[in-house]
Amino acid sequence: MKKIILMFLLISVIACKKEDSTKEINKQTKEIVQYSIEQFYKNKNVNGGAFNNDETKLLVNSNETGIYNVFEINIKSGQKKQITFSKKESFFAIDEVPGSKDILYTADKGGDENNHIYLLAKDSSSTDLTPGDEVKVNFGGWSEDKKFMFYSSNKRDKKFFDLYKMNLTDWKSNMIYKNEKGLNIGAVSNDENTFSISKSITTSEDKLFLFNRKNKKMTEISNKPGVYNSSGFSKNDQYFYYTTDVDKEFTYLVQYEIATGKKKVIFETKWDVMYSYLSENEKYRIIGINEDGKTNLIIKENKTGKNIDFPDIPDGDIKGVNISESEKLMRLTVGASKSTSNIYVYNFEDRSLKKLTNTMNPELDADNLVSAEIVRFKSFDGLEIPAIYYKPLTASKDNKVPALVWVHGGPGGQSRVGYFSLIQFLVNHGYAILAVNNRGSSGYGKSFFKMDDLNHGDKDLKDCIWGKKWLQEQNYIDADKIGIIGGSYGGYMTMAAMTFTPDEFKVGVNIFGVTNWLRTLKSIPPHWESFREALYKEIGDPFTKDSIRLYEISPLFHAKNVKNPVMVLQGANDPRVLQVESDEIVNEMRKNNIPVEYVLFPDEGHGFRKKENEIKGYGQVLLFLDKYLKEVQPVKS
Repeated sequence: MKKIILMFLLISVIACKKEDSTKEINKQTKEIVQYSIEQFYKNKNVNGGAFNNDETKLLVNSNETGIYNVFEINIKSGQKKQITFSKKESFFAIDEVPGSKDILYTADKGGDENNHIYLLAKDSSSTDLTPGDEVKVNFGGWSEDKKFMFYSSNKRDKKFFDLYKMNLTDWKSNMIYKNEKGLNIGAVSNDENTFSISKSITTSEDKLFLFNRKNKKMTEISNKPGVYNSSGFSKNDQYFYYTTDVDKEFTYLVQYEIATGKKKVIFETKWDVMYSYLSENEKYRIIGINEDGKTNLIIKENKTGKNIDFPDIPDGDIKGVNISESEKLMRLTVGASKSTSNIYVYNFEDRSLKKLTNTMNPELDADNLVSAEIVRFKSFDGLEIPAIYYKPLTASKDNKVPALVWVHGGPGGQSRVGYFSLIQFLVNHGYAILAVNNRGSSGYGKSFFKMDDLNHGDKDLKDCIWGKKWLQEQNYIDADKIGIIGGSYGGYMTMAAMTFTPDEFKVGVNIFGVTNWLRTLKSIPPHWESFREALYKEIGDPFTKDSIRLYEISPLFHAKNVKNPVMVLQGANDPRVLQVESDEIVNEMRKNNIPVEYVLFPDEGHGFRKKENEIKGYGQVLLFLDKYLKEVQPVKS
């Protein structure tokens, strides 16, 4: 379905100061096409992109079948072939098994997040290599000789991940590190004698160690408090690399000489280094930088330190790369705020660039979508808050539009510049969206990140309210028609706004959001054990006197305060935010005759995997907003 909107825009052209008295106002008629939710979700999400053994194909994941399945793309011809044919669970490619045509993929059941590793043989038979009830498994890469696979699993103890090594010939495995202290196993050296191991102290502090298997010696690298993340070993195991923010606001890349303990900063900038790794034979180093909500990728020639120029992709934002084992080819994932991500392959030898996917629904014209804009506003205490802003093309002083404050997940997440069909769908239908990166968000320095510790539902919520005030200052926003929307932690913030500041937002949309911190923190999945104490130190420990404050900041226990309409979306299999949380707060609001729309998905977990559910859920979000925000109705006072 398409609907043409005719709108009149007043464009004021103001000359430079020397001709300040001359002003010209033009009227233009612009046609904006409104698209249906079905049209937006005809887009294909394609991700991954591992090179097969002979580097003639890429293994990718695509949801074009309605859920994610594994596909392979022929690099030369561009032809795509479906490899898995699941109709119930989403399958995600890991890699082609070295020395064969067999494929590894991972999948959970119904969104329960207990992923296993499966072997897909060339005869199309599938085998669960890591079976077990309530077992979660993480792929850890191949051995240097490509004869073994590393993986971590909590099959021995549901709370702890041990490290295993599996033989690719008979697929038998043995444990090579028994984890009994809630540690996180990182990289494995090429000679398999050294592991990087970390311990979460808080969400903003880690301990980092190197463990030597031969002498059982544990050497601590984290001599000062800070964030530490492994970035792997050098090919000859002389060096270990890691990122840290010690003595700085932002994370930077460090080289650690294993024999001597000498440390050397090898890359830093004024933003966080998110990750860094070396190509197979160390010809190139890839560095990902979180630059103001957008990924900036740098590839350096490792010997000279010179930057490699990226191929020019008009209007493209390079979000990720993978360099083939031969170091001749590079897979690039490229997207933008108003166009879906696509996969390209770049040939270093002949400098050719080939586009392999076309993921955007051809019915969608990018000219009818909007580019994200990075803005900043002052909060209640003068703190500058960054945000990502989407202004409808139909908005003008003479055509005021409603607006939404969007809150990301986390806590500690970040709204970033990038394509999201739901946001573009709502903006296309006339809703301005301000995605607030409230205090406590990542990407803006460690001081900013820590500002919401043990203070959730207070100052971070005020940042969202001051974001609403910023929206009200725009002369094309209907100041009386502003709502709040978010998922997970953003869902909590939505419900916090509706309960603790019930007069601020006209509607709230809670997507998989926490409403009872006491239950959520007590019922976190067992395999979160290594992170549990750190989480408690940021949010609160429900088994201590913190429970008093957690009760006070839990929307469920204050649902009687809600005045305005609320929509709740929930997955029945959600292991993080249990269905009972949404059931209870919906019932409490209904007791008080608050308009509540509740959409439960029996085959989803913490977020959407199935297109049909996205279409159903997000389509109903628009209907809810059109009913209660665009045409505000009287509600209980």
